[in-house]
Amino acid sequence: MKSNENSQGVVYGAGAYLMWGCFPLFFALFDGVPAYEILVHRIVWSCVFLALVITLMRRWAPVVSALAQPARLGRVLGCAVLIGLNWGVYIYAVETHHVLQASLGYFLTPLVNVALGMLVLRERMARAQGVAVALAVAGILVQLVMLGSIPAIALILAVSFGTYGLLRKQVLLDGLSGLFVETLLLLPVALLALAALAQMGLSHFTRDASTLMLLLASGVATAIPLLAFAGAARRLRLATLGFLMYINPSLQFLIAVFVFRESVSGVQLASFALIWLALLLYSWSAWRGMQSAKKQRAAL
Repeated sequence: MKSNENSQGVVYGAGAYLMWGCFPLFFALFDGVPAYEILVHRIVWSCVFLALVITLMRRWAPVVSALAQPARLGRVLGCAVLIGLNWGVYIYAVETHHVLQASLGYFLTPLVNVALGMLVLRERMARAQGVAVALAVAGILVQLVMLGSIPAIALILAVSFGTYGLLRKQVLLDGLSGLFVETLLLLPVALLALAALAQMGLSHFTRDASTLMLLLASGVATAIPLLAFAGAARRLRLATLGFLMYINPSLQFLIAVFVFRESVSGVQLASFALIWLALLLYSWSAWRGMQSAKKQRAAL
């Protein structure tokens, strides 16, 4: 039974990360639709689709409980702003052919999580994890010194998603309910933006049937990987989920190079190499920590 649960968890987890990794292909279909308009539609239709899912799953109780205590929604609002920023910058990265930078951002995210844990939560960092963070910083500095520019898209994606994860840990809502409340808080602004676009004649929603269907599908595309991830999180150890996580940026990297034909300079490859080395070191350190904890529990 346990083996079957693990197998299902791997399928759900791999499915979630494969879908997230293919997002560049999906958002590249929005020909001529600006990133900000895709973002507001993504918020609106995610909210609608998640409401349907919550209704079918009869999971309204935690949502109602959260909304009944508005004074405690500050962190949820922070999560909403950060995830909105992350979504918007990611869509912009695809539209402007910076998918390589997007993949770099998600490669950096676990290392940003480690750094935030140390700086904000005062967590102790293992020596190997400290070296991993230093290597990641060196990878960014290579681009800064050699190319004379900071990979801003990558850093915004990594820091926004890393900070989102930090705040999300402090919110007592499951993944599905939490994302719905976050999108619900953003919904009024999104609806005002859609109304303004329609008023100015700039809306692409009714331009043609394919654009309309794509904008509607953005909500489904947001929710389905999350549901798959939730299924994986209930069945798998954190270490296994952490390993599967690299499917997403790896797939984005391959799509950027082989599908979108984004050029990769030697400097960028050197930067990626340092960050990949940092991730290997971080993963090894995390695995060792879990093995050590397992031995200590067995000795008790």
